[in-house]
Amino acid sequence: MNAVLAVRQYVSKMIEDSGPGMKVLLMDRETTGAVSVVYTQSEILQREVYLFERLDSPNREPMKHLKAICFLRPTKENVELLVQELRRPKYSVYFIYFSNVISKSDVKALAEADEQEVVAEVQEFYGDYIAVNPHVFSLNLLGCCRGRSWDPAQLTRTTQGLTALLLSLKKCPMIRYQLSSEPAKRLAECVKQVITKEYELFDFRRTEVPPLLLILDRSDDAITPLLNQWTYQAMVHELLGINNNRIDLSRVPGISKDLREVVLSAENDEFYANNMYLNFAEIGTNIKNLMEDFQRRKPKEQQKLESIADMKAFVENYPQFKKMSGTVSKHVTVVGELSRLVAERNLLEVSEVEQELACQSDHSSALQSVRRLLQSPRLSELDAARLVMLYALRYERHASSGLPALLEELRARGGSDRYRKLVSAVVEYGGKRVRGSDLFSPKDAVAITKQFLKGLKGIENVYTQHQPLLQETLDQLIKGKLKDSQYPYLGPNTLRDRPQDIIVFLIGGATYEEALAVFNLNRSNPGVRIVLGGTTIHNTRSFLEEVTAAGFRGRSTESSQIPPRSSRR
Repeated sequence: MNAVLAVRQYVSKMIEDSGPGMKVLLMDRETTGAVSVVYTQSEILQREVYLFERLDSPNREPMKHLKAICFLRPTKENVELLVQELRRPKYSVYFIYFSNVISKSDVKALAEADEQEVVAEVQEFYGDYIAVNPHVFSLNLLGCCRGRSWDPAQLTRTTQGLTALLLSLKKCPMIRYQLSSEPAKRLAECVKQVITKEYELFDFRRTEVPPLLLILDRSDDAITPLLNQWTYQAMVHELLGINNNRIDLSRVPGISKDLREVVLSAENDEFYANNMYLNFAEIGTNIKNLMEDFQRRKPKEQQKLESIADMKAFVENYPQFKKMSGTVSKHVTVVGELSRLVAERNLLEVSEVEQELACQSDHSSALQSVRRLLQSPRLSELDAARLVMLYALRYERHASSGLPALLEELRARGGSDRYRKLVSAVVEYGGKRVRGSDLFSPKDAVAITKQFLKGLKGIENVYTQHQPLLQETLDQLIKGKLKDSQYPYLGPNTLRDRPQDIIVFLIGGATYEEALAVFNLNRSNPGVRIVLGGTTIHNTRSFLEEVTAAGFRGRSTESSQIPPRSSRR
């Protein structure tokens, strides 16, 4: 199960099917993103695709010498634009691929518009999602719910994205969902409806153990997206932001023009592939080694190109050298900026307190630590609010809660009222009343023993103690111990055997910390393959936008104690 490979194979097939000759790739906003994360522009150029255009761009020139490969979402707008395009074709021939199921009536409309008979092919290729890593996919949707219910348009788009993933991986799964979440149940039903309606598409070869789709809700674990991260990929997203593998470095002091935006893709960047899950200390050492290796390979300034053989060797090695030079300067810049932000925002100290809040249960020590940090002028507004949010979630119902005092200290620091309101909004979104799981205390004797032993041994890395709730949920699932009463099956059938192919989907967004947990579970459980998806991939800022978009705006800080609310459970 490899999401990147699935979308890459679709793109390769489109290019192959269109035959030899110069081509234009015609896409929309979403399919542009889907293709750009799995194929570099230079790779596609090598395959005679010389032009990349958006279907909705108004001033495209007619180029009758080009074949058009169209890769589009089957939306009403795209079908209308294609109808107009086919009435007055700009290219010699059209190979049309929709990223999801297209209705018969839309195909008929296209056929009627094709009076000049320029359409050679219409097919469905299910690349209707962003393949972030081989085991991670996203739909790039922010704000999927209104309160505790789906936004109808987002539910439709999520159903399409999730069913496209299943089709591209050739899986017809059994479905389990989180009982405490109304949106999880609703999405499970919608996916099931599509599988039933399009049963011919989902008629894959049966495996001994059927695949499993597990649908979860972000509100069950609001802690994970609030934590600072210390592994490379997660840290880059938390501090700089990753958008379709692209990182905007334009705000970095003294940045050179060619590094204002860089691409981090494990498919085309060996250093990134080898380091994305390592912690920050290891990255520093590996960057140093990369630099030293680069220095060794650097062509000598005085290198004499006396013979044809010397010149040939230089020309052959130069592209590799140039590529390596680009890789070195990119990663040195990114790691340098991460280091600057860590120092400027005092993140080592901040993260230590975050981990204490997430993983320990000493209330007075935690309260003291948070209050001490709130006095620091180096603490950013976001980090100050984040600490109070974590405290509010952790000690929501503590008899001697210090939350009113902490909110008062946030006010005294100055800054916007938005963050103070967001403290109660986050508790409303993912507090104790809402959660179906016990987020903070270990669930069984084994987990309690593990935690006790961990306490005795001391912690190997104080900054990475936290494990997301998803890790425990999947661990229970793999062992066949995940409770049906909390995660029921949709329909009468249940799995008798332990699952092997698992697609887990988080409504409200996944995180790179969870992606790392899934990567480690895949490595440590031979025979089990897990793919993680989410409506988006969050960092703290985007998670707080998700909470706000859902309508949890919080109250002003005077009413810090949250009034009772009827639970949907």
